[in-house]
Amino acid sequence: MSTELAPVTDPDVVLVGGGIMSATLASLLGIVAPDWSVAVFESGPSVAEESSGPWNNAGTGHAALCELNYTPAGPDGRVDATKAATINEQFQLSRQFWSHLVRRGMTGSPKDFITPVPHISFVTGEKGRAYMRNRYTSLVAHPLFEGMEYTDDPSTFAEWVPLMMAGRDPAEVIAATRAVAGTDVNFGALTRLQLEDAENRGVHVHVGQRVDDLERMDDGRWKVTVEDAVTGEHRTVRARFVFVGAGGGALPLLQKAGIPEIGGFGGFPVSGQFLRTRSPELVSRHQAKVYGQAAVGAPPMSVPHLDLRLVDGEYSLLFGPYAGFSPKFLKAGSMFDLPLSVKPNNLGSMLGVARTELALTRYLIGELLQSRAARHRTLQGFVPLAEQGDWDMITAGQRVQVIKKDPNSGKGILQFGTELITGADGSIAGLLGASPGASTAVSAMLTLMERCFPQQIDGWRPALQEAIPSYGRSLATDLTLLREVRDETTKTLELVG
Repeated sequence: MSTELAPVTDPDVVLVGGGIMSATLASLLGIVAPDWSVAVFESGPSVAEESSGPWNNAGTGHAALCELNYTPAGPDGRVDATKAATINEQFQLSRQFWSHLVRRGMTGSPKDFITPVPHISFVTGEKGRAYMRNRYTSLVAHPLFEGMEYTDDPSTFAEWVPLMMAGRDPAEVIAATRAVAGTDVNFGALTRLQLEDAENRGVHVHVGQRVDDLERMDDGRWKVTVEDAVTGEHRTVRARFVFVGAGGGALPLLQKAGIPEIGGFGGFPVSGQFLRTRSPELVSRHQAKVYGQAAVGAPPMSVPHLDLRLVDGEYSLLFGPYAGFSPKFLKAGSMFDLPLSVKPNNLGSMLGVARTELALTRYLIGELLQSRAARHRTLQGFVPLAEQGDWDMITAGQRVQVIKKDPNSGKGILQFGTELITGADGSIAGLLGASPGASTAVSAMLTLMERCFPQQIDGWRPALQEAIPSYGRSLATDLTLLREVRDETTKTLELVG
C-alpha cells in the first residue's frame, strides 16, 4: 500500500476510506467489473485503523442471535422477530461472500479473520425471564434460528459460561438463550486481506492520503481533492463514481459534495470504552459472547456484553461498552467535527433530537461521571467475582449515530443503524451510522450497486449469485438453499467449534 498517488489520475471509481465497506465494494467490483480502474484513499497511516480495527469494535458477527435490541417485545409481551430475521439474512450474505473469497485464494486460512464463538443472550429477574421465553419461542420457530437453546436453569447456564455463575446468588432468577453457530470476526484483518487481494488485481490503495473535498464537474465526473498527511500537498483526481466509506468522516464529505440527498442529515458522535482481560484462567471459563439488556435511556449500541475475542492469535475478554462523548467523528478526528457538521439544512433535525433525546443525554452524563469502582460494579453484574486488577480499560472507536428528519412528522430523530445515501444520478454514495454495519457490509454494498448501477446490475447478477448463492433469494423460505449455504460456509470458513 502506497503513500503516493496512483498513476491513474482519472480512475473509474474512488473509494474514500480504507475500512471494511470500501474493501467489500472493491472486492465485489473485482468480480463484476474487473476492467474498471479503482483507487482507494485512506487518511490514516494504514488501512482498517478506525471503526474496522479489531479493538475499535466488539468483533461480533451480528446475526441477531444474541442482540436483544433486534427483538423488541410488544405491549402484549409478544416478541417481533422481523428485524432479527433481516439482520440474520444479511449476515448470511457476508458469510457466503467471505467463503467465496477464501475459495478463490484470498487467504491461506479463514481463521485469520473469523472463528466460531457461541452467542448467548442473558437476562435476570422474572420480567426478563418472561421476555426471554417469548423471544426464544418467536425465534426458534424461524428456520434461520434453528438449533437455538433456552435455559433458566442456573446449573445449565454454569455449564455454558462458568465465569458468569461463579459467586452468583443461587436464588437470582436468570434466563438465557444460546446459539452455537455464532462467530467472532476480526474486521481489521478481513479488511486488510481484501485490500491486499484488490491490490494484486491492480487496485491502487493509498494510505496517508486524506480526501478533503468533493466537487461535481461539468462533465459529470467528481473532482476528488486529496491532501498528503505528511507534506500537506493537495492533488486532485477525477472519477466517474465515488463511494464515501469513511465512517464518521462520511457526513462532512457528503455535505461538501453538496448533493441534495444529504440535506436534513446530521450526526451524533458517541465514544466508548471496554474493560479487557487477557488472563488465560478467566478466558478459559468464558468461551462465548454474552449480550444483556441496555440500561434505561441507553442507546442500543450500548447494550452490555462480555465477549470472547481472538485478535492476532491471542484470546481475551472484552466487557462494555461504557459510553462517553466526544465531538470527534473519528478516533483520529477533530474536536470541531460536530460543530462544523451543523448546517442550515440539518439544524432543525439536530435541534429536534436535542429536545427529544433527554433520556440519552442523562445516560451519557451518568456514564461520563462514573468512577472506576462504579464501572467495576457493572462488570460484576456479569462476572460476580471479577477483580479490578485483572482488567484494563481500552478506548474503542468513535461511532456517529444518524440524525435524520422523520418524513411523517418532519421532526429530527436519532436512528441507530446504518443509512445508505445515494445521489440521484448514481455517481456518488456514502454510508452513515454504526452497528450492525461491518457484519452486513456485503448486503449494504449490494444495495449500493443496485441503486447506483441500475443499467449494469442485471448483467452482473449471474456473477454475484455465483459468489453469493442466496443473493436475490430468501433463505427463510428456501430451506434447501439455507441448508446448502450453511453447510458450505461452515466447511469453507472452518466454523466448527
